[in-house]
Amino acid sequence: MKYLKAVCGFVLCAVLASNVWSMSRWSESRGVYDDVCYLRQAHLFQRFWLGGFDTSISRDDDHYLSVKLKEMGFQSWNDAATAPCHTLMPASGKRVLQYPPGTGFVLALFPQGFQVIPLYVSATVIVFGLALLAIFYARSGSSILLAAGFGCLAVYLMINPTKASYSMAPTMVACALAGLLTARFFSAGQERNRLVLAGIVGLVIGMSVNFRLPNLFLASGYLLFFGVSFLLSRKIAIAVQGVLFAAAFMLGMTPTLLANAVNAGSPFSTTYGSVDVVPPDLGFSVIWSYVADMQFVLLLLAGLWTVMMWLSNRAGGVRQVAFVTAGNLLVNLAFFLSHPIFTPYYTVPVAMLSLWSLLFASLIQRAEAGDAGRIGQAAGA
Repeated sequence: MKYLKAVCGFVLCAVLASNVWSMSRWSESRGVYDDVCYLRQAHLFQRFWLGGFDTSISRDDDHYLSVKLKEMGFQSWNDAATAPCHTLMPASGKRVLQYPPGTGFVLALFPQGFQVIPLYVSATVIVFGLALLAIFYARSGSSILLAAGFGCLAVYLMINPTKASYSMAPTMVACALAGLLTARFFSAGQERNRLVLAGIVGLVIGMSVNFRLPNLFLASGYLLFFGVSFLLSRKIAIAVQGVLFAAAFMLGMTPTLLANAVNAGSPFSTTYGSVDVVPPDLGFSVIWSYVADMQFVLLLLAGLWTVMMWLSNRAGGVRQVAFVTAGNLLVNLAFFLSHPIFTPYYTVPVAMLSLWSLLFASLIQRAEAGDAGRIGQAAGA
């Protein structure tokens, strides 16, 4: 087993090296409006620190945004009223960035002009580390190969489709980390450990909302689980876990609530424009776009794995993880398939959160079963 793990680790390292090599040749000027706006968000944090939460276009007095738009050939680069990614707030009359602040804040941790490459390399290294941890957890040849195969896929996805939006790099890290913590939560035996893990999982998923607002829906499966479990069992312990998860989730998304208050006038007012907040529309063109995209493969894998884990485990933490992933998949698909806008990465976060959760739940269960078997054999001897 050690040799197999070493070989799988080497293959994973090769995929990581290939990614880093590709990322090292990326440009921060690829002519994408979203890229410029995220970089402007980072520029505001570097310039004003916490004052960077205020993204009013009137603060572009150093012409950072207009220069960037001019470089990419934007026709009305010097007209603030036409700036992309900025929404006019009717109540205040301010034109502000539509995105939550998390992606800009993370980009601001790196020096201006060299922000995108270190962001993606750092995020990929973290995902690589979690994939190595999955290989370490594996206790059989099939489990090792499963962990290694999924790890290679997860690392590769840090380029495609994650490259499509800067917000996806930190989101993928949050999904991987939340997947591990979810599996640990449902395998924890002591109530104190479950309480701590419930809070940490909620905090991580809440923090992911600061990168992409639709990450709100990543909490849906957990909330469904706590709600249904409490109704069926009436156990106070489950209610406390659910309340702690929800409180930590809200705490994690505090930066977004603060940014909404500063830019939109209320923590619960959106800075997104009318295009992004249109009513649901069950248009078959959008549904077909997902079916014809790589996202469908990830969603299909997550769905089939969820069903398999549910049917093969009559009780215990693994089946509870399957319940959470099923709830997450259903709610997120209901939202995105009825959303009239399609992108090649919208459903990737829920698919990856589900797959990471199921992978670690399966590996932890097998590891604990193997350890229990060895302890029983030693006791019998």
